[in-house]
Amino acid sequence: MALEHPALPLEEPKATPTGAEPIVKTLGLTRHFRVGGPFSGRHLHAADDINLSIGANEIVALVGESGSGKSTVARLLARVYKPTAGKILYHGRSLGSMRTHRERLAYAGRVPMVFQDPYGSLSPVYRVAHGVVRALKLHRRELSGQQRAQEAERILKSVGLTPPREFLRKYPYELSGGQRQRIGFAQALASRPELILADEPVSMLDVSVRIGVLNLMADLRRKEGISFLYITHDIASARYVADRLVVMYAGKIAEQGPAEDVLANPKHPYTQLLLSAVPDPRAPVSLPASSEVAEPPRVIDPGEGCRFRWRCPYAIERCSVETPQLRPLRPAHEAACHVAK
Repeated sequence: MALEHPALPLEEPKATPTGAEPIVKTLGLTRHFRVGGPFSGRHLHAADDINLSIGANEIVALVGESGSGKSTVARLLARVYKPTAGKILYHGRSLGSMRTHRERLAYAGRVPMVFQDPYGSLSPVYRVAHGVVRALKLHRRELSGQQRAQEAERILKSVGLTPPREFLRKYPYELSGGQRQRIGFAQALASRPELILADEPVSMLDVSVRIGVLNLMADLRRKEGISFLYITHDIASARYVADRLVVMYAGKIAEQGPAEDVLANPKHPYTQLLLSAVPDPRAPVSLPASSEVAEPPRVIDPGEGCRFRWRCPYAIERCSVETPQLRPLRPAHEAACHVAK
């Protein structure tokens, strides 16, 4: 059964004529970082003109290789970074208009983040109970001490850690990597979130336990109505868990659409390259073609043109002078490519 979210000190979200507003929506979201000193005038374009939406009860996978800007987008949504340009809307309201500490705290509880490193995201000096109960105290002040203890046990059961009392007494060093990551999800659940930003939650785990964490995300969506932004470089795992797929390259969205459609009919050459890198146990061992050789994305003052053109086997002259914009190629399926059909 979906959680009932308590009233927030925010304006009531307004429904659109076609249905409810997305939980989170970005409009031209951009983040640049200055590089080379205060007087260099050079900027790293970590995220450029990102238009993304995440609706209720939805898992959206943000996919791309290292340096593509995925984690920057997550940190912008979590308010770790301030945007250079653009807007982030929460139920139709701009985060920039949330001025009070109470409003910002309410948003942080509704849109928490689960970090990549399960070893670094938990304090080694506190027991598991400390992080979970602290989140309950911060975001659910109506609970008594006894109710917090009961809720902490319920939350640990919901993330698959039983018996919960035993795990609440443990220190992080007594847990495996998979168990620590589940504690990260438990701390996020303590604030009764609508949307969890999961930044590479399985990349540092053994292959044997990754599927358990992915199943946990699917279970939380199904049982408690929580949406996820699942950030990953592993497009195969995105296939397993996501409803929609958003592919990023060098700070820009290259392609997005329903996961099954994008994976079955990839339109952007970069998406095709990512899929070709997924191991196939039936395929013979071979060396990559020259067009598949990796080259670092050019994201420092990249200028006009397609940022993938240096690696693209289909690049034409137009790709060097005009930045492609996302355009629909199939129903709900868009790609930013001049040659895609």
